Amino acid sequence: MNKGSFTFFVGPSVFIMLALMTLPLLASIVLGLHFITFRNLDEPLWVGLRNYQEVLGDPEFWDSLEFTILFIIAAVPLRIVLGLMFALLLDQVTRFRGLFIAAALVPFVMTPVVGTLIFRDMFDRGGPYWYWIQQLFDYRMFMNSTTVPILIVFHSIWTATPFAMIVLFAGLQTLPQESLEAARVDGATWLRQLWHIAIPHLRSLFVFIALISIMDSYRVFDSVFVLTQQNPIYDAETIMYYNFQVALSFGRLGKANAMSVLTVLGIFVVLIPFLVITYRDQVEES
Repeated sequence: MNKGSFTFFVGPSVFIMLALMTLPLLASIVLGLHFITFRNLDEPLWVGLRNYQEVLGDPEFWDSLEFTILFIIAAVPLRIVLGLMFALLLDQVTRFRGLFIAAALVPFVMTPVVGTLIFRDMFDRGGPYWYWIQQLFDYRMFMNSTTVPILIVFHSIWTATPFAMIVLFAGLQTLPQESLEAARVDGATWLRQLWHIAIPHLRSLFVFIALISIMDSYRVFDSVFVLTQQNPIYDAETIMYYNFQVALSFGRLGKANAMSVLTVLGIFVVLIPFLVITYRDQVEES
């Protein structure tokens, strides 16, 4: 395909995506430079960088950022590891493979709020998991500042692991059979084949899943909103949840837009190492 044809087919999509991404960001930057509440929407007051200074000096903002980072550190590696484990199991299954994949994808395709409500009911008082935890460990589980953050992480793993499983399962189907046969002839165990052949082959997919998972985890909102029920005693506020509170609960629309801009910049900074790795892999393959 020549350059003209490529531009003709790809250009409209690129233009639309840039419009959808750039215009809201520019609007947030402009709004973040004004003092805006629900009372002065028609006459916003120019305050310059004061909103950004207020956000950076807000202890609750840093607390929500800390919780978000801890959430990413806890959830993302577990998604990848469990996704690889289930992909390996799925690779060994031939009968009912489609049924297993369909069942695994249910939480991934379910409406987030509905799925979170079902998840909470399972662990809430009288739920099936609450009952079995009490029976097996003689422990009556209550929603508090310890259990709710743990449930938020578990819910993220429950909903996002199927994505990692499907991606890694597809990658396992492209393993070089010649290398595997040579390893078997040399007497390599299954674990050695996994460590020296499969995992290096799936390296680019691990980076891809990490990229998507970090972006997804950075903007987690639905599960926090439902599991905490907007109760501050659980001490489980993410960046997006606190942004929502600043905008709608506190009515500080200008500050909320400034926080959104800082959030986008934070995501970009976090993703730079993964983007560099992806770029290097593409250069090596070409």
